[in-house]
Amino acid sequence: MAKEVHFGIVGTGMIADFHAKAIQAVPGAKLMGVYSRSYEKASEFAARYGTVAARSLEEFIALPGLEAACVTTPSGSHADVAIPLLNAGVHLLCEKPLDVTLEKVDAIIAAAEANRRVLAAVFQMRFGEGAGILKKAIEGNRFGQLTLCSVYIKWYRSQEYYDQGAWRGTKALDGGGVLFNQGIHGLDLLQWLVGLPVEVTAQVGTLAHERIEVEDTAVATLRYASGALGIVEASTATWPGFSTRIEISGDKGSAILEDGKITCWKFQEEQEGDADIIAACSGGKLGSGASDPKAISIEGHRIQIEDLANAIREGRQAAIPGSDARNAVRLILAIYESAEKGAPVRL
Repeated sequence: MAKEVHFGIVGTGMIADFHAKAIQAVPGAKLMGVYSRSYEKASEFAARYGTVAARSLEEFIALPGLEAACVTTPSGSHADVAIPLLNAGVHLLCEKPLDVTLEKVDAIIAAAEANRRVLAAVFQMRFGEGAGILKKAIEGNRFGQLTLCSVYIKWYRSQEYYDQGAWRGTKALDGGGVLFNQGIHGLDLLQWLVGLPVEVTAQVGTLAHERIEVEDTAVATLRYASGALGIVEASTATWPGFSTRIEISGDKGSAILEDGKITCWKFQEEQEGDADIIAACSGGKLGSGASDPKAISIEGHRIQIEDLANAIREGRQAAIPGSDARNAVRLILAIYESAEKGAPVRL
């Protein structure tokens, strides 16, 4: 039997429940404890999942047998938690983004490398069946010369969503708006599929929400090293909310991926199995947060918890290491920089 890996969770917001349930769903993983700045919230969380609450980060780190932790605190506080944990020898699964500045992201990555700990980042959309099929086709050059590579994240969040948490919609802890909080999954998936663009030109705006410091709508054009172009459209003000859509086109074929499901798959030169791709790829296991952040399933987190546990056992890096997760942050910050300057920004 595989060695049991002992997990803890730092942070007790909505997404922490997904981590707790995912840990419980992985054979050979055990939830040992939880820490939150509010001991009352930590105690309530611990009672729900049959574990213990720590009164401080130091007490959390000292939990007997703690090997790995899930960081689920507000985005702009990830480094404040992650670096002490890594320095204490704890392996990490960190919610997206790793943090909201490249300086903090790089500091987390450096701490993981210095302490030889596994650092994994939550980007569960990469594990969808459709995403894997699309990635393989791109690497196999089935699209020929890539021409258009775009992502559309037209989601909806109510004003109440932003008002519920004091950190939501703030530059300090949310880092940004729709791009950093919701759109980062689609942006990460796009860059994982086709690489980072070499140049972005962008505009952002706060059009339909009040009392937030960040954008609820953003548009950017992308230019890739290959010459391909692309579009980013992202918003939390498009009621009722639509599937995240990735469109990949080239001179030999085109495909569309919607919430992990392939809805278009056409190539000049057909291969065996092409006709069955759309019907066979259900894409629904991960769920969608287009209209409700709680509508995702635990499956994506379960896969990443399992991968981290195996990476610890096998002495390897995670499927999505921290160095890889840096790319989405770099892209988003370039979009913000372009919008602020009113000019193209090179990555």
